[in-house]
Amino acid sequence: MPESAAPRPRPPAVFTQGSLARHVLVMTSTGSIGLMAVFVVDLLSLIYVSWLGDPALTAGVGFASQALFFVISVNIGLSIGVTAVMARAIGAHERSRAQRLAGSGLTHSFVISGVLGLLLFFVRRPALELLGAAGAALEAGDIYLAWTLPTNGLMALGMVLSGALRAVGDARRSMYVTLFGAIVTAVIDPLLIIGLRMGVEGAAIAAVISRFVWVGVGFWGAVRVHGLVGRPDRKSVMGDLPAVMKIALPAILTNLAAPIANGYGVRAMATFGEAAVAANAIIDRVASVAFVALFAMSGVVGPIIAQNYGAKLYPRVRDTLTTCFVFAAAYSMAVWLLLFLSASGIVWLFGAKDETARLVYFFCDYGALAWVFLGCLFSANAAFNNLDFAFLSTLFNWGRATLGTIPFVTLGAYYLGAEGVLLGVIGGAAVFGSASIISAYMIVGRIARTKA
Repeated sequence: MPESAAPRPRPPAVFTQGSLARHVLVMTSTGSIGLMAVFVVDLLSLIYVSWLGDPALTAGVGFASQALFFVISVNIGLSIGVTAVMARAIGAHERSRAQRLAGSGLTHSFVISGVLGLLLFFVRRPALELLGAAGAALEAGDIYLAWTLPTNGLMALGMVLSGALRAVGDARRSMYVTLFGAIVTAVIDPLLIIGLRMGVEGAAIAAVISRFVWVGVGFWGAVRVHGLVGRPDRKSVMGDLPAVMKIALPAILTNLAAPIANGYGVRAMATFGEAAVAANAIIDRVASVAFVALFAMSGVVGPIIAQNYGAKLYPRVRDTLTTCFVFAAAYSMAVWLLLFLSASGIVWLFGAKDETARLVYFFCDYGALAWVFLGCLFSANAAFNNLDFAFLSTLFNWGRATLGTIPFVTLGAYYLGAEGVLLGVIGGAAVFGSASIISAYMIVGRIARTKA
């Protein structure tokens, strides 16, 4: 790492000053680079596995990814909670409290996520079967989860350390956490998967190694460079738990809606065979890379809102929300056009054929429309989570996961087959994404009137 261990002077609450558009774009772009690196490596891993010529292996990785999505959603929720309380403390110029909260939050996250990963480890096969995995796909998914689940606590630590750096406004070092992990993975992935012919097991081992890198890089930036993390003690850890979980718990419940919705979609796809599940795995990886900025924005905009909320700058909170909505809509439309133009190349890259290729084409032509609305939902969630209305984030996400997924996907699959599953996702996203926009503005307006 080229940086010196000596912290550089910086404003205590950088997001309360200057251009909001610049803050959103800088934080999103740097966050996107780090996430893009992770998603690209995941994409390459799936490409390498698909080159082994067995659709069942590709489907197995897809099933395992959906199972992992559950624990990762918990990790993300915990990082949101820790980042939000830290950013508020920093916005209120209470750095010592922010340090204490960081130390406590890291302890909470490691224990909760570590235990959850171990619990899922022992029920991984039933979980995969519940998603519709069977035969060779079940065995491949089982191998992947057996390697990755025991280190879930390390992933949570890396995410929280990255969030701590975002809370203080250091987007660059926050980006380094995932970027360096992805670089290491990109180097060893082809060596293990293809060179040593380890297949799915090689992809899983590479993922485990990247988690150790995340923690190392995050520790360097948050602890050595900025001194953001106080030494946790039992009294503080227990005393800070309610403050962290007040935001983290609703965020966890909110994030758990996504794997439930995706799991239902995967199960619906599984009724159309392994080729359809393989297509769904490809679509999932491609969408993650293509719409990476939306994922990044949903994570990095929280500290911007929280700092201004903590400083009682309510007009800046509203303007941040507007900037996010405009960016999400414009970005999603641009990416949709790019996918439409690149469909043939994507099909060729994965060697997709017949049913798999047809579904990938369909997603590039029409399915990406869902992300226009999902981007708006992500932005609204960030506002809800950081303005003490996290229950609304939970409400909208679970609404989309249930009322916005089950009837839409079920009817789509019944009348239109596998393509109908993708169309059902669009319909549910449109309804709940639009409603979330309206609600977010109502909440910000209410705060401005009652607390100004």
